[in-house]
Amino acid sequence: MASPDAADEAGAANGGAAARHDAAAPPTAALSISDLALADGVRARQRRALAKAITLIESTLPEHRLRAQALLDHLMPHTGGALRVGISGVPGVGKSSFIEALGMHLIAQGQRLAVLAVDPSSPLTGGAILGDKTRMEKLAQNEAAFIRPSPARGALGGVGHQSREALLLCEAAGYDVVIVETVGVGQSETAVAGMCDVFVLLQLPNAGDELQGIKKGILELADLVVYNKADLDARAAALACGQLRAALHMLRPASPHWAVPVMQASAHSGAGVAEVWDTILRHRDVLHAAGAWQERRRQQAQAWTWTLIEDGLRQRFRQHDAVRDALPEMMRQVSDGAASPATAARWLLDAFRSTQ
Repeated sequence: MASPDAADEAGAANGGAAARHDAAAPPTAALSISDLALADGVRARQRRALAKAITLIESTLPEHRLRAQALLDHLMPHTGGALRVGISGVPGVGKSSFIEALGMHLIAQGQRLAVLAVDPSSPLTGGAILGDKTRMEKLAQNEAAFIRPSPARGALGGVGHQSREALLLCEAAGYDVVIVETVGVGQSETAVAGMCDVFVLLQLPNAGDELQGIKKGILELADLVVYNKADLDARAAALACGQLRAALHMLRPASPHWAVPVMQASAHSGAGVAEVWDTILRHRDVLHAAGAWQERRRQQAQAWTWTLIEDGLRQRFRQHDAVRDALPEMMRQVSDGAASPATAARWLLDAFRSTQ
């Protein structure tokens, strides 16, 4: 559950909610009557309305993107109150099973949970394959939970703009906790850590460091490391935990206010799941007390803004008439060694700027 003062801080540190409006604020599009009703449905905690709203923001049609932006702008003052938990790990570590066990624990405490499970995309339709939803069967049937498989569509780490915007919509719908599960393809750790309050890295107790991809950069992002399936080999789990704790002492933690715990759990038996949640809450309280919680969200919002600016500029560059016409010839010259990459890039950028 979000901290008691989360509602007061949401406007200042929710990753974009507008706590203050002034003359410098960017203009927002007006909502249509139907989209206003959709926004009201999201605020009324109607699961169908939330699903329709997420479908709208996942659309790549230009007219849908404009509607989605207007819907998000309208709902932004109501976002920021949830605890955002990112969970990542290599395929086979049991992410979905662990999330279901954690989710059932939260629901038993009276909390409402949303899970954004970033699925691999269908090569035919581009949509989510829905595997994660079928693996979380108990959670999917519970009225206090909302599970939304989201297509990766080739986004870095499987986390694109639709994942971040879906998180905001879930907060507007009043969910206490929003969990983002990624496909675990190597880049997902960086992506999910950049949008969540706490990043949980799941590991296997009986796999070597090379197999699991335990790299220095990944461990420096983690706020909590959990060895799942610890009941399968208790000795291996204890050994792995000890080795990783020793290694973490030599690395820079994600926050100077928090020493990264290494824990054991079993999604199958439920052992350790409650302790993991208690540790997540302790992490929240420690960072809140240090003022780092709010600063983390501010930095994430600014970083995401720059990401969108860079993506937009790249898209406009590629769609520019002069660039589009000259690009094939420039690439041919670079490939043939007739022009250096620096020369080609400068020429294309000059063509882009000259007609702006």
